[in-house]
Amino acid sequence: MQPDLEQIIMNRRSIRAYTQARVDRATIERICKAARQAPSGANLQPGAFHILTGEALSALTDKLLQAADRGEPEDAEYSYFPTPMPPGLKDRQRKAGYALYDSLGITRRDIAGRRAQFARNYAFFDAPVGIVVTIDRGMGKGCFMDLGMALMSFLLAAEASGLGATGIGALANYSRLVHAHLNLPETELVVCGIALGHPDRAAPVNQFRTEREPLESFTSFRGFDVDDA
Repeated sequence: MQPDLEQIIMNRRSIRAYTQARVDRATIERICKAARQAPSGANLQPGAFHILTGEALSALTDKLLQAADRGEPEDAEYSYFPTPMPPGLKDRQRKAGYALYDSLGITRRDIAGRRAQFARNYAFFDAPVGIVVTIDRGMGKGCFMDLGMALMSFLLAAEASGLGATGIGALANYSRLVHAHLNLPETELVVCGIALGHPDRAAPVNQFRTEREPLESFTSFRGFDVDDA
């Protein structure tokens, strides 16, 4: 791995606070082209990016925030997390959430504060660019893996461009609203959102990092010489 690429990967983090500096269309197009270079089975290249800014983005976020404020029932068309969540993974999820809220000064008993922070997903964290990611309903489960590789390529290309981004799985909670508002073809399924913009480097929420599992917890090596270690 080239040192520069490794540094980009290690530096990337989810950005949840942005400046309002404009992101020009040419830069976004370049990032999208890089994302499409991700590998995909049979070169099907699944997934589409619907890119919004200005009034187009505000109109969508207003509707999402209103739906969340009214407590409208969620209508996600796929399960993002395992159900039920295994205890070990639940503990990991809680630690990530606590780290996020701690960085914002939101206590564990501040339910209203936590809900308000979660609602910021529906505002794309006030990023100047919001992206709705969809996939054709007819694609197989493996195509979600291919779309995931395209999403990671997008995030790394954004990092390499000096921008910040974060995926927004919560966007799928109101998939029908998003679908209707953007007048998407019935064949498209809303997968997630992406917030994109120039990071607010001073914002506390952008300072924390989630932990990663140690190498030995997710790898096994077979057939290597002892000297290779």
